[in-house]
Amino acid sequence: MNTLLTTALDLTARGWHVFPLRPGTKRPALHGEAACPRTGPCAEGHRKWEQRATTDPDRIRAAWAKAPFNIGVATGPSGLVVVDLDVPKEESDAPCGAATFKALCERAGHPVPTTYRVRTASGGQHLYFTAPDGARLSNTAGTVAASVDTRAWGGYVVAAGSTTPAGPYEALSGPETAVLPTWLHNVMQPAAKRSQAPCTAVAGQKRRYADVALSSETRNVAAAPVGEREATLFRAARALGRFVAWGDLPRHVVEQALQEGGEAAGLTTSECRSTLRSALNWSINHNQTRRAAA
Repeated sequence: MNTLLTTALDLTARGWHVFPLRPGTKRPALHGEAACPRTGPCAEGHRKWEQRATTDPDRIRAAWAKAPFNIGVATGPSGLVVVDLDVPKEESDAPCGAATFKALCERAGHPVPTTYRVRTASGGQHLYFTAPDGARLSNTAGTVAASVDTRAWGGYVVAAGSTTPAGPYEALSGPETAVLPTWLHNVMQPAAKRSQAPCTAVAGQKRRYADVALSSETRNVAAAPVGEREATLFRAARALGRFVAWGDLPRHVVEQALQEGGEAAGLTTSECRSTLRSALNWSINHNQTRRAAA
């Protein structure tokens, strides 16, 4: 039995839902919506990687018998919240995510939580936590702190044992996974927006307009030709960031849709994330006031 298959089976024995990533990469090995054959698991409609992630040993053996796939862990279905401590790019003098997170813990009056952690290929860390009972948390980007993201419903992480050109993913501790601390759970909650109390009809119209824009921009990104993919993703994020700033679309919904569109076009996960983060941050900061034309 190959090592990656053994690791995938070990993870599912812990109740974690896994799915294959393309060998040597962080990208899902499953087809995207544009290429969906509408057969098999997708007979009743396209099923994304989060829906197809599984704990079924037979399905896992069948999948990993085809190729040495890396392993993706779908955090939401697995009941996990993973804190992603990034390492800034070489030209940046910003502190790394681990240092920022340690300072955050100190300010909150708590030690850095002891839990299962994985060293990423870039030198960052993934801290795994069990989601609180009854909580359905979403991904965050920059909500907790700079260079500190989280993965929950709508997100996944690359499991230890996987390898990319940047290096391997390695477990740094034993398998015990702590429950997400209450104070950290509270930090992850986005700040409540001040209610503008629009009438229901107006609010619904604005949301429908935002949904149409999201669908259109996502299709444009997924269909972008080589040489224009990153620029198309950047423009889409700039265009949609205003709807996040105005409260018409949740940021994690925009991020997830454009992330999938970018990866469908052929961009890597890290390329999509860095482009999305900078473009959305700029757009949100520059669109705090709704323009009358919208």
